Amino acid sequence: MTTIPAIDLMGRLRSGNSTAPRLTWYGPDSERVELSGRVLDNWVAKTSNLLQDELDAEPGMRLRLALPAHWKALVWALAGWQLGLETVLDDGAADFLATDDPSGAGDQHDAVIAVALPALAMRWTGELPAGCLDYAAEVRSHGDVFMPHSDPDPSACAIRTHDGRTILHSDLASGFALHHSEGARVHVPADHGLESALANALGAWQHDGSVVLTHADVALTDKLLADERIHGS
Repeated sequence: MTTIPAIDLMGRLRSGNSTAPRLTWYGPDSERVELSGRVLDNWVAKTSNLLQDELDAEPGMRLRLALPAHWKALVWALAGWQLGLETVLDDGAADFLATDDPSGAGDQHDAVIAVALPALAMRWTGELPAGCLDYAAEVRSHGDVFMPHSDPDPSACAIRTHDGRTILHSDLASGFALHHSEGARVHVPADHGLESALANALGAWQHDGSVVLTHADVALTDKLLADERIHGS
């Protein structure tokens, strides 16, 4: 099987020290979610399987993430990259749309997936537009292990940055991820945007580190910094 950095990363996260925290989220209303490497890989595998088995996603297709910087948005990006999809962060054309506001999705996508952001949401609250897939209700039924039907193309586009750079799948680790020291526990403010969160998280994970992602409403207190053992750079 052809490998790309995203596939290699998921392999590292689910092996070795797989129970160590890799992604911690602080959200509104005292919400705290912590994912170990194994649990993060589990969410990503289920999401990749949903894309591949239910929506017929194939390498080279485009996945638009109309989501804020949030732990579920990171899961979606990793799932798309593992499949060899291009992640779209602006309003560009895409085959699939994952959004926390499906009401204005329109009909220009092959599939629209409504992503409820609360951690304990078991389904979307309220009515969904016709044909819209409920991520929270569907994802848990998919397999915990991802086996791609087709090899991803390392030379295909993985993401286009806000400053216009085209990052290939083969270059996600070297050309997009931000450098962090070995084993760093990195704080990432969600209000810096999803692209920043993705670049920081990839950079931390590839050096055996972890990320604490905080919503703009969460105060970064000395207690939080100490409790989360945020360190490194």
